[in-house]
Amino acid sequence: MNKTSFKRLPRNVWVVTVTSFLTDVSSEMLVNLIPFFLANVLGVRTAIIGLIDGIAETTASLVKILSGALSDKLGKRKWLTVAGYSLSTVAKPFLYFANAWGWVLGVRFADRVGKGIRTAPRDALIADSIDKDQRGLAFGLHRAGDTAGAFLGLGIAAFIIWLTQSQTSLLTPSTFKIIVLVSIIPAVLAVLVLALGVVEVTGTGIGSDTTHLSLKGMDSRFKSFLFVVVIFTLGNSSDAFILLRGQERGLSVLQVMGMALTFNALYTLFAGPLGAWSDKIGRRRLMLGGWLAYGLVYLGLAFSRTGWQVWLWFALYGLYYAATEGVAKALVADLVPESMRGTAYGLFNAAIGITALPASLIAGLLWQGAGAWTGFGASAPFFFGAMMALLAGFLFWRLVK
Repeated sequence: MNKTSFKRLPRNVWVVTVTSFLTDVSSEMLVNLIPFFLANVLGVRTAIIGLIDGIAETTASLVKILSGALSDKLGKRKWLTVAGYSLSTVAKPFLYFANAWGWVLGVRFADRVGKGIRTAPRDALIADSIDKDQRGLAFGLHRAGDTAGAFLGLGIAAFIIWLTQSQTSLLTPSTFKIIVLVSIIPAVLAVLVLALGVVEVTGTGIGSDTTHLSLKGMDSRFKSFLFVVVIFTLGNSSDAFILLRGQERGLSVLQVMGMALTFNALYTLFAGPLGAWSDKIGRRRLMLGGWLAYGLVYLGLAFSRTGWQVWLWFALYGLYYAATEGVAKALVADLVPESMRGTAYGLFNAAIGITALPASLIAGLLWQGAGAWTGFGASAPFFFGAMMALLAGFLFWRLVK
């Protein structure tokens, strides 16, 4: 990866990257604190936390399929993407008034529906705007921008916690409300940047009357990939459980934010280079390596006995994300026709989102129920996640050639 490669990237890739950067500045100020708001302030149990995350992700996943297919049908990606970011922005301020977990569920639902509307058209817009030989770099850069925003957002949230919570290691309602208000500013800026900066791309296959909401006409490798992704995601519960694991092992809320900052720093540093590397060595190798890393990290989390051990494993977890998130999206574009990219991204993101509900429910129940019964305690969901990752890696190796 060099400066010339970056200069060749089109305007749309940069605009979408900046939009994701600003959005994640806003979102990550909140999303990592919501589990603590639910647990520390509202007294919600882990099974309910998993249920909230699962319902929000799963319901929104249906929107991802429809939105992706609609962008193929209309031949328009931009305004669906803008609409999705706008809905998420409008939903955030309502967290300020949350005094029961139902409020949090409502906001998370609306935010994820917004994500569902924008994700597939946005990914298709990137794929439409870039040549195949730079696809990994483009998606890697987008993920790096997204995660750099998460790093900054976490830093701002940690600074506010440091200023307002010197007397307690638990999250307080007043601190959470301040962070909600601050998060609105970058969210609004993100919508403006996208609406004013991105340019619609019209390809020869986009806007076809033959577009349909199904797997018909898709490469068999794409179908196999979807199947394997579902297997993997069953063990890939919400990262909220890792944050709670850190607190359970003795970290304060501020220290957990530092843990998340370390994760995002590694993710940001490696997402671009690993994405560009996939253009040279192939997506398959990096996906396999990333899923193996995930399995090892989850085993490490299961065996962790101290907060600093959870911190270390969560930092290394960033390498898994860097090796797979952008690369998986580039792989989808490699496997499907241009005219079906929106539909394919909708199906891909939906496969992950729909499986998030059982994944998070399983993790929550293993943590507080089966974990105690088997003697594994809070380690149980991490053993399960490691097992599913290794199974998915084997199936990917055998089925997706």
